[in-house]
Amino acid sequence: MLIWTAKFSRKKAVSTVIFMGVVMAALIVLMGRTPEEPEIPLPKLTNNEERVAYLQSLGWEVEPEPIETLQFLLPAELEEPYRSYNELQLSQGFDLTHCCGKQISRCTYTVKNYPDQTDGVQANLYICEDIPVAGDVCSSGANGFQIPLISKEE
Repeated sequence: MLIWTAKFSRKKAVSTVIFMGVVMAALIVLMGRTPEEPEIPLPKLTNNEERVAYLQSLGWEVEPEPIETLQFLLPAELEEPYRSYNELQLSQGFDLTHCCGKQISRCTYTVKNYPDQTDGVQANLYICEDIPVAGDVCSSGANGFQIPLISKEE
């Protein structure tokens, strides 16, 4: 039979328990962290030239002047059709929920370089507090469509 004995003072016992608690807390914090994708800052678009340059940076050639500019108040809570539209926005990294209850500007431009279609294609750019928050490229009519402004193939 083997018997071990050790002298352990109360001060050493408390110090050991505190030290182990700190080590466990540090491990929990470090293990809980996951590497996040770096967030790409969105540009400030304070005037028309900056909006056109932003659309061009996404690969869209547009007429230099918008065909329509309007402002509206986004509802405090997204309901249809905004909820469905936000699904399209989420696919390209935008999210309208951050702008609920705020003033939004929509600038619509004529697109000049949509493949296989020379007329009737428009780019909509939604801006909240000078930051792009949504966008799409669309065409109405018999062969109408609505696609994301930002292509994932870039």
